[in-house]
Amino acid sequence: MKFIHLLYVPTMACNMACKYCYLEDNTKDKMQDFAPLETLKFAVEKFKASFVMPFNISLHGGEVTTLSKKDFYDIIKFINDYYSDNYDLISENGFRVGRPHIKTNLLSLDRHLDTIKEFNVSISGSLDLPISLHRDFRLTKGGDSTVEKILENLKLLEKLPNKKKVSATIFDEHFQRIDQIIEDIKFLNRNTCLDMNDFNFMIGFDYNSNGYLHALSQEKQVEFFLRMHKEFDGTDLDKGVNGAWFNEFSPEYCTNCDNCGEKFFLLEKNGDIYSCVRGQGHENFYYGNIYKNSVDEILQTAEFKIRVNHNSVGFNSECADCGWLYLCKTGCPFVKNVYKSDKSYTCLLQKELYKNRNYQPHKNPPLYAYEYLSKIHPDLATDFQPRSYEENSLRDLIAKDEKLKYIYDDKSFVLRINGLENYELQSQLLKPSRQIISLLENDRVEILVKKEVLEAQSDYPQNNALFIQLLSGDCHVYGDEQRLKQKHVATLQVYKFVLEKKQENGFYVYDISPFLWEYFPFLSRENSNNIFFTTTHLRDYHYVKQKNNAYYHISAVNLPFQNMEFNILEGLKL
Repeated sequence: MKFIHLLYVPTMACNMACKYCYLEDNTKDKMQDFAPLETLKFAVEKFKASFVMPFNISLHGGEVTTLSKKDFYDIIKFINDYYSDNYDLISENGFRVGRPHIKTNLLSLDRHLDTIKEFNVSISGSLDLPISLHRDFRLTKGGDSTVEKILENLKLLEKLPNKKKVSATIFDEHFQRIDQIIEDIKFLNRNTCLDMNDFNFMIGFDYNSNGYLHALSQEKQVEFFLRMHKEFDGTDLDKGVNGAWFNEFSPEYCTNCDNCGEKFFLLEKNGDIYSCVRGQGHENFYYGNIYKNSVDEILQTAEFKIRVNHNSVGFNSECADCGWLYLCKTGCPFVKNVYKSDKSYTCLLQKELYKNRNYQPHKNPPLYAYEYLSKIHPDLATDFQPRSYEENSLRDLIAKDEKLKYIYDDKSFVLRINGLENYELQSQLLKPSRQIISLLENDRVEILVKKEVLEAQSDYPQNNALFIQLLSGDCHVYGDEQRLKQKHVATLQVYKFVLEKKQENGFYVYDISPFLWEYFPFLSRENSNNIFFTTTHLRDYHYVKQKNNAYYHISAVNLPFQNMEFNILEGLKL
């Protein structure tokens, strides 16, 4: 099961004509042939049929409040019912189940107040700060100010329990009025129902602003951050300035993904799917159409295009020695391509934020850089591969022994779930963190084995076999050592001539679903189960090495082979 964040655009129409709008003349509903609710329903059902589950569905535009009352109501009700029907599945996989959520300019909010109240719709509005610039830049299509109407609409929300917040994007023009921004934040906190501790700043970048706005330099970004802290630390807005206000630049945000194409998707009413609001309408960030392409095609295109876009601007060697790479992942691929830059456009601000929030730099930046590059820039990874380790450490022993390398190689075994999700398996002894997946009994699970693992690392390849070891998450005390270890459930050996029946791109492919589900009754429901992969010859070599090398024996006393931990989900039907 794969979980994704889905942003839905039910209309491109907008009721405002902001002078700097990056969509320019595209804020019209040009998709009259598509019903707003039907596209969302079709997409969700198609995703679920392919074992892809939106854990969050948010509405964006255009401007969603330009929808008719019926369309707005129907979509909100659908999302509300979806969360209710799938609450257990979403929450049991570690995701918070929220309320229906809209991103809005707040101008026509009053048209849908009944629906907002009935379904407790979460509202994220957008304002320009200072408000004087909002008055100048954010106008109706007739050229009138929108400020007064927006403030009136906020008063209508005062008695509703809904979560309501706003965000503001900062360009140099806003920064020049920083004192006014501070006063307006205080004004909104005193005089509106907005939770200004749950406010968000975003940093604008040079892109289709019609010459009205200009990006902040990185030094000014840091100056802005520090000034906000100087003004609001220790006040009733302390929680905000030290939390939500700058969360876009924190490691909890979307840029803290090796590949955001694996998780974030924007769906338009005509079925087109893009990366996000930033990539909307751009071919390089177009993933396909839900009506025309299979879910598998869309997911593969998404992962591929984000990797290509990261690769197109290269990798800055300074990042290989930066202890913060594990948090920033070099930033947004869209903005990097706008600037033709190999670094995040908020690099200095992010470093300042990490230090301010007491994050710790990575203890081994070159090692992390190599791991990151192996996923995103594989062509560059070997140039950054760490060359030396502490003598007789496990990594040092592996580096010195050609056969040991394959026992620990993180590219040799790939687990594939339902033909969609690929997991490159690592040894549990080398993983920087645990990875646990959830499986349903009817999931199809395949193991992809790199051909050379059986062939190049064996004197007699036809006598070699894929070796699979299945362990329950429940434990027992074993042997003279009286060690508490996971219960061994079963082992399976599959010889090379069987694996040869199905091959893909240098890998043997073998369906292990029958093996897994044969032992389904013996797997733990409370704890994470474990499955290990190696070959019979590499397994034999591991135990020979343990016998002959005390340093290796100490370092690899637990099973070293590539593995995946998994939980069993029962009674859940898609």
